[in-house]
Parts: sequence; structure tokens; C-alpha cells
Amino acid sequence: MASVLIPLAEGFEELEAVALIDVMRRGGIEVRVAYIEDELHHTGVVTGANGIGMQADTSLKNIISDDFDMMVLPGGWGGTYALAENARVLELLKEFKANKVVGAMCAAPYALKKAGVLGNNYTCYPGAKEEIDQPGYRDDLKVVEDGNVMTSQGPGTAVCFGLAIVKRLVGEESMQTVKEGMLLSYC
Repeated sequence: MASVLIPLAEGFEELEAVALIDVMRRGGIEVRVAYIEDELHHTGVVTGANGIGMQADTSLKNIISDDFDMMVLPGGWGGTYALAENARVLELLKEFKANKVVGAMCAAPYALKKAGVLGNNYTCYPGAKEEIDQPGYRDDLKVVEDGNVMTSQGPGTAVCFGLAIVKRLVGEESMQTVKEGMLLSYC
């Protein structure tokens, strides 16, 4: 079974995280949510940009990259900045880029750039383009795949991003089943 790691930090974009987790799990992917240990004590509840708390499965310090096929970052500037400043997150992004797949959406491609793993072609939230400040930005696609780096635009494209991940890790048939079942013909 394919497995995806989603690290969360305070200020993450809730809709993106929940949509990604939901679509990937429907597609047969095991998703584990990790919190940044230096940010929280021991409850594992991470609060998003809009005040919604999400219970993480484990601390990031317990993560071993070999247990996963992909690492995906939801956006939200607060969470993105915290992820981009966390040494363990940057280390994991480099490990995943070398041998697996990394993904980010909305503002989170900023963390990919900070880790030195952002692809030559990418997309992000239009308002994040200036701060990411890297050539190759695409505003014409909901999801951009560049080798083993996948990016998406923002909250409204999260389910489409989830479908693209299912297609990549599980296959076309599973992706189509989820797409039809969720009425996602616009993806």
C-alpha cells in the first residue's frame, strides 16, 4: 500500500490538508499526519489558519522516510513558514526528492524552494509567486508535475491535487473511481 506523510505546523490551510487526506485515503493510500515537535507539547493537536484543530498521528521526530512513498505539504503561510524553518522538514524534503516524491500546494512550494527541491516547473497560490521568486511558475494548470515534484495552486485545487497523487502512487483506475465517486469532473 502506498504511504504519504503530511507534516503540519500551526497556521496550515485546513481545507487543503483535509481534502488531501480524504482523497488520498479514498484512493487507497495510507496517510500519516505528523506535527512539528518543537511547536507543540504532547497533545498532537495542530491549529490551522482558520482556528480549526487537527489531531496529528505522531511527532515528526518519529518519522523514518523509508516508511513513505511521498511527502506532501499543505499551504497556509503560518504553517509554511514554520515548515520552511524546521531543519527536520528540510532534511526530509531532500531525502524524499532524491528517491521518492515531494508535493506542496498553495504557499508551501516556498518550503520546497527553501530546501532546494522545487522543480523547474511549478505552480502555487498566485499571491505566493513573488515570495517564492523562482522561474518556472505556471498559472495555467491546477497541478504541475515536474519529475518527482508535484505542486498545486490552493484550496480550490486540493481535491484535484489529491487525485493526481492517487494516480501517481496507486494508478489511473483508482484515481478514476475516486474522481467519479466524489463528482470531481472538473479536475
